[in-house]
Amino acid sequence: MAAVGKMGSRSTLLLVIICQLTTLLDAKYPVVLVPGDGGSQFLAKLNKTTGPHEFCRQKTTEYFNLWLNLEELAPYVIDCFVDNMKLLYDNTTRKTRNQVGVDIVIPGFGNTSSVEWLDSSQLSATSYFAPIVEALVKWGYKRGESVRGAPYDFRKAPNEFDLFYNNLTSLIEDTFVRNNNTKVVLIAHSMGNPTTLYFLNHRPQVWKDKYIHSFITISGVWGGAVKPLRLFSAGDNLNVPFVEGINVREEQRSMPSSAFLMPSENFWSANEVLVSQPKRNYTVKDYKAFFTDLGIPNAYLMHQDTEKLVKDLTPPGVEIHCLHGINMPTPLQFQFGEGMWPDTQPKVITGNGDGTVNIRSLLGCLSWQGKQKQKVYHKTFPKAEHTEILSNKDVLAYIKTVVNS
Repeated sequence: MAAVGKMGSRSTLLLVIICQLTTLLDAKYPVVLVPGDGGSQFLAKLNKTTGPHEFCRQKTTEYFNLWLNLEELAPYVIDCFVDNMKLLYDNTTRKTRNQVGVDIVIPGFGNTSSVEWLDSSQLSATSYFAPIVEALVKWGYKRGESVRGAPYDFRKAPNEFDLFYNNLTSLIEDTFVRNNNTKVVLIAHSMGNPTTLYFLNHRPQVWKDKYIHSFITISGVWGGAVKPLRLFSAGDNLNVPFVEGINVREEQRSMPSSAFLMPSENFWSANEVLVSQPKRNYTVKDYKAFFTDLGIPNAYLMHQDTEKLVKDLTPPGVEIHCLHGINMPTPLQFQFGEGMWPDTQPKVITGNGDGTVNIRSLLGCLSWQGKQKQKVYHKTFPKAEHTEILSNKDVLAYIKTVVNS
């Protein structure tokens, strides 16, 4: 009986080893996901003394979902959301902080839940990286082990990401070790791409050679986009049908990330009008006047803080797979008619892009071809919208070829 027991134990152990090896073969390179602007859950706890309305919660005993809780975006209640979400800018330290009495945490670092769904209730409307994670799991990946998330405070910009970058370094190294010392594939979306580029530009090449297999960039905002200029002027409802842009404008104006994603003068010329109103036009050379005329001088300081962080697009020093949509109507210019500036939604002139990012910015990754020893691959996906691309079957198929290469 003892011999049979030993044989059974050995058979079980052998089966476990085979299963583990099979999983490793299916999931060749572990993955770390870096979300974009709006791509991480936020939890908040309140201990405030004032609020915009008497019905706004001022104190909570527990953390609650702040972003993206659709209930918080309901009419009138949205004023409470904006007051909790907006940042305060210190023009001496050139840093931002939460409102007094608002404690915000970004949950789930290292796991995938808070980047798969923007609301913990997992409503279909708040799906984000979920299609990619679900596909990876089908291919043999395990949440929290071989596919992991790196959520961060997307209201801010890389100049305030020191702690996040330290944590991201540790996460990549830990993921490498957990997966049999296997290099990591980084997958980023939207603002997550320049955020990751800044990170890679500040890591030693020997570190990148050891830990990074490749970097899959999806919908990369390499040279900014015109759309953030609407956030500062009239506000943008971010495609939430029952939200008015002007109702969230105060929060959007307080975010350094809005400034970080503005059009770069390396991609737009000084004679291209981005915003027009009856009294004047604004180009990339007129940002100071733009913010002065809007009455938000701190926003110009945030622009100064962030405009050079990735402006020169220094090559990342890792293999690149640059994926993005094309042929979607994308804001190219905002025109405010008489009596519209700045509190009424402008007329939108569109051009080519992915619906959010202009084509010239999406193509910024091509500047690295021939400038680094690592290869730069590029593939476009016609009619793939900026965020919907994350569930595009052709994009998922492409990702599979990279992570199993």
